[in-house]
Amino acid sequence: MMATHSLNLLPKAFPPTLASSLRPNLLRFDSTRHRRSRRQNLSIRSVFTGIVEEMGHVKDLGLADHGGGGFDLKIGARVVLEDVKLGDSIAVNGTCLTVTHFDTEAFTVGLAPETLRKTSLEELERGSLVNLERALQPVSRMGGHVVQGHVDGTGVIVSMEAEGDSLWVKVRADKALLKYIVPKGFVAVDGTSLTVVDVSDGDSCFNFMLVAYTQLNVVIPTKKVGQKVNLEVDIMGKYVERLLLSMNNNTPQENKG
Repeated sequence: MMATHSLNLLPKAFPPTLASSLRPNLLRFDSTRHRRSRRQNLSIRSVFTGIVEEMGHVKDLGLADHGGGGFDLKIGARVVLEDVKLGDSIAVNGTCLTVTHFDTEAFTVGLAPETLRKTSLEELERGSLVNLERALQPVSRMGGHVVQGHVDGTGVIVSMEAEGDSLWVKVRADKALLKYIVPKGFVAVDGTSLTVVDVSDGDSCFNFMLVAYTQLNVVIPTKKVGQKVNLEVDIMGKYVERLLLSMNNNTPQENKG
């Protein structure tokens, strides 16, 4: 049985001595292993559309049985279990995770320390709702946009305001991410493909509107101002930036006499 607790990097249920012993294990950063891991992940194994299939709920969470500083996360679900297999990829709040165990009512995924550092999943508790989407199949319709499930970082909800039966949501993001977010462009927020309405460079924010149907089928409206959301920017912007940088670096420099 897993010891259940919040996924915060310093689990509240642990005594101070155990919590302090976990911190170095969770926050240690092996740059050699990280570089090797990034090389291995250059090929895209799974993609998503950002169209949430269902909301699951956290049933259990705790330290992984195999040790090593990771966590196991057990999620109750129905739709995504219909054809699940061991090793399948499922996006949980926009984070691509691998199924390590499943039964007729739930599935389990592993969370590495780097995943906790990069995403908002550390805020999950037993009973938390999460967005779920299975990886795209060749015959699937592309209802949203290409979402890799590779979270770029987190944003913070700064306001939520109703207008009729719609909901305006404003999110503050790091400027390094905001440069890829454009009005009328795509962004994945907690794995939900959304259209950006406005971008404010001055306060490093962007906003979007959720219609009534979307509000009932994704987790964003259940969150409160001040909570984190996972952000994945449109990959096309990164490709364009990389291409332009490469072109500039390859441009011959004029000889100055």
